[in-house]
Amino acid sequence: MNQDIKYDIFLMPGMAANPKIFEFIKLPSNYVIHYLEWEIPFKNESLSNYVLRLAKKIKGENIVLIGVSFGGLIVQEISKIIKYNKVIIISSVKSNKELPLMMQIGKKTKAYKYLNINWIHDFESLALFVFGPIVRNRIELYRKYLSVRDENYLKWSIDKIVNWNQKTPIKDVIHIHGTIDLVFPSIYIKKAIFVKGGNHAMILRKANWFNKNLPEIISKN
Repeated sequence: MNQDIKYDIFLMPGMAANPKIFEFIKLPSNYVIHYLEWEIPFKNESLSNYVLRLAKKIKGENIVLIGVSFGGLIVQEISKIIKYNKVIIISSVKSNKELPLMMQIGKKTKAYKYLNINWIHDFESLALFVFGPIVRNRIELYRKYLSVRDENYLKWSIDKIVNWNQKTPIKDVIHIHGTIDLVFPSIYIKKAIFVKGGNHAMILRKANWFNKNLPEIISKN
């Protein structure tokens, strides 16, 4: 690992989450971390227009895009319009073929459009939706991470995930995934670095694994 090379690392959190989900990620000094945050989408805003707005915030050298969950979809879309060094997705999917069966059925039936979105105002329901049932007994510990609770944003996010049109993975995307992820089950995931015992919240719960392995993953040619 060459510590003379500077990397600008841009971290994108998952749906409804803020950059605090990366609070336990500690990288060497030549890995300069920048935090991306969710913006409230315009009415009927396309995914391509949304990522164009986010991409304007990304500047640096040896740019590495890292996204968690829905943030993984976002950084893949950003990579299509900027020059970058690497794209790493965590607890996410590389194509719409890796979405779980219920989401694929939801896309075909349009059932997701009829969801009663009132449940998002209940924090426990939101936390279980975002992180999966694994957090049921630790709801309060996750409260500080889920601060983006605008109803229009959440409806927009669900729509963009379910209707993501990426049929084949982008070239050289690096995928890190937990073996017990219940939001994007590993049985649907192909060609990933699987973290044993990792769940959908592993960016928090497996931070030591990321601190140990991310520098090498980033710098490896």
